[in-house]
Amino acid sequence: MMNNPDILLNRAKALRLNGLITHWDEIAGADWLAAVLQWEEEERSDRSMRRRMRAARLGHFKQLSDYDWHWPRRIDRAAVEDLMTLSFMNDAANIVFIGPNRVGKSTLARNVAHQALICGHTVLFRTASEMLGELAALDSDAALRRRLHHYAAADVLAIDEVGYLSYSNRHADLLFELISRRYEKRSTIITTNRPFADWSEVFPNAACVVSLVDRLMHRSEVISIEGDSYRFKEAAERSKAQREKRTNRSSGEKVPAA
Repeated sequence: MMNNPDILLNRAKALRLNGLITHWDEIAGADWLAAVLQWEEEERSDRSMRRRMRAARLGHFKQLSDYDWHWPRRIDRAAVEDLMTLSFMNDAANIVFIGPNRVGKSTLARNVAHQALICGHTVLFRTASEMLGELAALDSDAALRRRLHHYAAADVLAIDEVGYLSYSNRHADLLFELISRRYEKRSTIITTNRPFADWSEVFPNAACVVSLVDRLMHRSEVISIEGDSYRFKEAAERSKAQREKRTNRSSGEKVPAA
């Protein structure tokens, strides 16, 4: 099957290897042909992955396998693990991680986004302040349309840290425009420390807040997390380890002879 000439020809056409296709009758039975096509497919796949990783800008993050599920007081582990199947993308559903600061919302969002990348999707990961600040700073309608299209076209758009700052009506309108373009077409992941009922404080006086929340909530999966800061937990663990290290070092010292 792997050396079926028709299948090999279709693979060469998919790769647009026009030189090989032009001379196909001469090389169709060559033993090396299947290997060459596989090398080209793998190299292009690797290049695509590297390109999409750079564009996504996920940064460094803790893998889901290292996530301490026992630390949050409340989290639906089964729901989070189901997100890793990416089934939500079939319905262009949105994902919303809600919880206090530093409980792992961004880490979970990055893991889901990374899984989408591995599976061949285009992903963009941006903080709300970064993305909305960039859009608001554009000084021409043409540039704004191009950038909105850039964010709207990604298979998965992750908007991190909504609610950490307050925004103007201009920022609210831009976010509403972007979410509207993606609505029921592509999935958006949101991390926020504020319940939707408080978003009127995030976007004070913005007339579009109700409609914005309505589009985000429709056909969305909301993951609520309750717990204390992971960073405080890790800092406490480091301090404890340092104390134990100093104690062990001190107990192992010999008393100098008189």
